[in-house]
Amino acid sequence: MSQNKKYAIITIIILLIVLFFLFLSYNQNDHEKTEMTISNEQNDSISSDTKTNEKEIFIKGSDTILPVSIAESETYMKLHPQNKVIVIGGGSSLGIASFIEGEVEIAMASRKIKDSEIESAMNKGIAPAETVIGWDGIAVIVNKNNSFDSLTIEQLKKIYTGEVSNWKELGGQDKEIEVLVRDTSSGTYAFFKEHVLEDEEYAPVAVTEPNTEAIVQTVASDSAAIGYIGLAYADSSVKMLGLETTEGTFHPEQESILKGEYPLARPLQYYTNGKPEGEVGEYIDFVLSEQGQMIIKEIGYLPIN
Repeated sequence: MSQNKKYAIITIIILLIVLFFLFLSYNQNDHEKTEMTISNEQNDSISSDTKTNEKEIFIKGSDTILPVSIAESETYMKLHPQNKVIVIGGGSSLGIASFIEGEVEIAMASRKIKDSEIESAMNKGIAPAETVIGWDGIAVIVNKNNSFDSLTIEQLKKIYTGEVSNWKELGGQDKEIEVLVRDTSSGTYAFFKEHVLEDEEYAPVAVTEPNTEAIVQTVASDSAAIGYIGLAYADSSVKMLGLETTEGTFHPEQESILKGEYPLARPLQYYTNGKPEGEVGEYIDFVLSEQGQMIIKEIGYLPIN
């Protein structure tokens, strides 16, 4: 056999070997790609199932109830990890408005829903149902250096309408009263206006604070300031005033609130579309349970039972 033929045969054999290994490599990669595709499809399926099973509950509204709902939701989600509870403040009016628009499942309100709001909700096919989750007493607070320990509702009204503008007019120090109020979306703002001002307007000089914490901070640093807050926000940096009535002077304490003796006692409520059912009903049942009511007490409000 000639030398050229030998080289040709060897070259063909080498080419066949290379092609054989290329073929094996291609099949292996194709098999790995197939396995990867199947694996990705399985992961997508699992992820989709997880997302499908996860239920979201949106709660919005009263800043007074906000710390309660945050604490309740954190504990509830530990017990029910398949459910996600999203809590947003902003005030009772904002929460009810979002509820009417169908943006949230639960509205938090530290005041009763208005007839006009019920009408708006019904027009959109939403039937507001109220659930009282706890009790609060609006605390009237002043600086710790203020000489007053109590006021009458009439004196409060005169302060907040501007009829009285200096503490000396009530027998106190010669200082212009710094009147602090919540913003108009607040349920506490509306409740105080109805029950103290008897729906008269707040004094033009009243300073609007964005949230309850700001009222506490201002009162703590300003000896002439007066404000009102939800009971859970009161701390040792301010003085809570007693409210004088014909039956005596009462402070925002458990006994006087539950007996109806404290003039500014009020329920804290959730509003849902009809009777709470499904995940929403499950969450509210938890809030009303012994464990949920203990959380309300720990936050600083009063349980319903």
